[in-house]
Amino acid sequence: MFAFVVQRFASMLVVLFCVVTITFVLFQIAPGGPFTRERNLHPAIQAELEKRFNLHGSIWERYVTYLGVHPNATGHYSGLLQGDLQPSTKYMDHTVKELIAQTLPISATLGGTAFLLATTLGIWLGVLAAIRQHTFVDTGAMLGALLLISIPSFVVGPLLVLIFAVWLRWMPVGGWNSLKSLILPSITLAGPYIAYIARLMRSSMLEVLSQDFIRTARAKGLTEARAVYRHALKVAILPIVSFTGPLAANLLTGSIIVETIFNIPGMGPFFINSIFNRDVFLGCGVVIIYCTLLVFLNLVVDIAYSILDPRIRLYA
Repeated sequence: MFAFVVQRFASMLVVLFCVVTITFVLFQIAPGGPFTRERNLHPAIQAELEKRFNLHGSIWERYVTYLGVHPNATGHYSGLLQGDLQPSTKYMDHTVKELIAQTLPISATLGGTAFLLATTLGIWLGVLAAIRQHTFVDTGAMLGALLLISIPSFVVGPLLVLIFAVWLRWMPVGGWNSLKSLILPSITLAGPYIAYIARLMRSSMLEVLSQDFIRTARAKGLTEARAVYRHALKVAILPIVSFTGPLAANLLTGSIIVETIFNIPGMGPFFINSIFNRDVFLGCGVVIIYCTLLVFLNLVVDIAYSILDPRIRLYA
């Protein structure tokens, strides 16, 4: 296990290095620049700004300076290797680290709540549909799941706002001011994933319920509830565990569409603004956070697999 974790951490560093490199190069070769405006700056002013933000010279020189393996304009080593994400070229009074520190907890709260909703309701609906196969419960649950998958979040979000905020006035229209502000965006964000998990859980549970060890458990006199929840669920949930790794990364970093609809000051709007404004440091910083969560949570999923199923062994 220890050797496997060490190997995975090494591969995670390689993946992050490749992602940072590709993201940085894409920002650099994209048309325009961080200091391009409707009115062109004086060349001397633009050159001074580029020097201040270490964006002068060739792409290679900018890249090695950003990594921190080459001294910047002041002669100091300050980059990713030193834990410095650089200042934002759009929000010049803030560093990327400060902006992420302000927005990540908001996106994490929204994503974490949506994750709990998606996994809890999805697993419950999937198990219920499986043990009530070919009944109206099964049909209703799967039709509801198909409906949630088919309707995009940019339709569900405004619809929920219209019903619960405008007509019924039970919830706020948007913003991030109270606990109520979390309810509608969490439901909007979790909706499709509830459906995916429910369908996946139903298929997995039906397969497990037809296996010999479940028949043996029933033959020994176990009630259907104990056979399902004590024996079948532990095996049937394994495909859900593998799905929750990338799911958690997606939800914990928030949704750009949902945060925009409900005017939530999370990481999503800042990432979109970094693309429009060619804010290379902010864009790379958000991508680093996302990719770190993704590869780390996938490692957690692999470890959880070996814990839930003793037959699975992890080797380096």
